Amino acid sequence: MDEFSLIRHHFARLTPASDDVILGIGDDGALLQPSSGMQLAVTSDTLVAGRHFPESTAPADIGWKALAVNLSDLAAMGAAPRWFTLALTLPTADAAWLEGFAAGLRDLALSSGIALVGGDTARGPLSITITAMGEVPPGQALRRDGARPGDRICVTGTLGDAALALRLLEQPGLPSVLRQRLDRPTPRIAAGLALRGLATAALDISDGLAGDLGHILAASGVGAEIDLEALPASAHFNGLAPAEGRTELMLRGGDDYELCVCLPPEAVEEAQQRLDVPLTEIGRITALPGLRSVDTAGSLQAQEACGYRHF
Repeated sequence: MDEFSLIRHHFARLTPASDDVILGIGDDGALLQPSSGMQLAVTSDTLVAGRHFPESTAPADIGWKALAVNLSDLAAMGAAPRWFTLALTLPTADAAWLEGFAAGLRDLALSSGIALVGGDTARGPLSITITAMGEVPPGQALRRDGARPGDRICVTGTLGDAALALRLLEQPGLPSVLRQRLDRPTPRIAAGLALRGLATAALDISDGLAGDLGHILAASGVGAEIDLEALPASAHFNGLAPAEGRTELMLRGGDDYELCVCLPPEAVEEAQQRLDVPLTEIGRITALPGLRSVDTAGSLQAQEACGYRHF
């Protein structure tokens, strides 16, 4: 199967007919029609086999996750997903692998309302690069540089599940719900849209809470205090995570793809009511730079604002 046949056979169904896609896959470029008066949010992520997902990961799960990590970025900006491109590098054109990959990609694309509009294929070590585009009304995008002293720091969902799954991957009895948190993260699209007009700053937690929150602190010129006892954990995490290292998994484990948001104190309750997922207050923004944690005795301890490192 040549490159063009491969694209038509496996990926044509990811471009549903719509008025906003004037020209989709199959040409030198796509022609898109953004909604009137909207701003375009664009993000891009690359996943490399053995680095960003275990080599044993099912093809459908790889397809899902490759798109999910990009949708998570759009969610963190309060942008509604619209279009994406796919650059796929493959060792071989394995028909069964491609069918599974395309199925996982299609499952999330259709449920998220995003259309494939172009890309490329090449031969080489397995890697996937997706560029996703979304729309947001002018002035309503959630950014990293708006946090203010006194804001409350909140996170959606739970932390540490994916990092724990990765640690226990080769052990028998790993609960499927933990494996799903690693392989098929849920982009918090609806939460991102609901936080427009409330959150002063936001990002998605991909490289660990400490490191990603550090990006907000640097962009906003502020500091933070977080309550380690308030970090939300799932029942499976509480049951399986070792006593030593639990906090490290939740702070720096990565792959959560939850949202970390800053909110004025008076907006926290409204945000919790708007969201379709639990929102937990875990700390506050301070004027004093740096990241600090509060222990059970109420004393402050400096924390390094770092998480997963790509290099």
